[in-house]
Amino acid sequence: MITHKTKGIVLRTVKYGETSIITTIYTELFGIQSYIVKGIRQQARKTGSKGIYFQPAAILDMVVYHNTFKNLNFIKEYQWGYLYNEVLFDVIKNLVALFVAEMLLHSLKQPEANPELFYLAEDTLKQLDKGDQGLTANLPIYFSMQLAGELGFRIQGQYSNETAVCDLYEGAFVADKPNHSYYLEGNHALQLSRILHINFYSDLGTIQLTKDIRRSLLTAGQQYIALHINDFGEIKSLPILQQVLS
Repeated sequence: MITHKTKGIVLRTVKYGETSIITTIYTELFGIQSYIVKGIRQQARKTGSKGIYFQPAAILDMVVYHNTFKNLNFIKEYQWGYLYNEVLFDVIKNLVALFVAEMLLHSLKQPEANPELFYLAEDTLKQLDKGDQGLTANLPIYFSMQLAGELGFRIQGQYSNETAVCDLYEGAFVADKPNHSYYLEGNHALQLSRILHINFYSDLGTIQLTKDIRRSLLTAGQQYIALHINDFGEIKSLPILQQVLS
């Protein structure tokens, strides 16, 4: 069987049998894929844990076997694609990274390559690793909005006196409140617009949010994607993230 070199971002890993794992990885070449890694838990008892390679948000360089008609493939080789300095050891940054991985896991329904989305996710995690407290706090909101854009439903327009309401159902800044509850207005809409239109990741640290606004925008990010993706499900890390980042 032909092998392929690809980068990958680990999204989820579960035990399989007595010694192996099944890991779900967002790959650069093939989109979201599931792989069996045989014997890794047995090897850990002999040579030290290799499970750290397959924790959520790990960025790997891999050589994989790929069969389009199989739900499970195999990884031949793996190594760090990017070695974190802080994400795996800083509690708050690790939680943000878990959120990024979980949002990808819930959003990606088909194994289709999307290089731009892969590079967005990879760059987001690297910026998180290097970023300060302000960037870390606002990054989940920014990533949620950018993820939506790469999936094809970017929020249109921006906040102004004439368009002071962000309609999450329509995905646009509008003049009037809609007749549903999925919208932001006032300062909440203004701050979301600011985050949507930053030019550099470092600009995230300049946006100061109150506890209530950050919680609201974190909820809005998940809600917006859930409105546009069937069976999106619940992001389990979100309530913890809201509490920690407040």
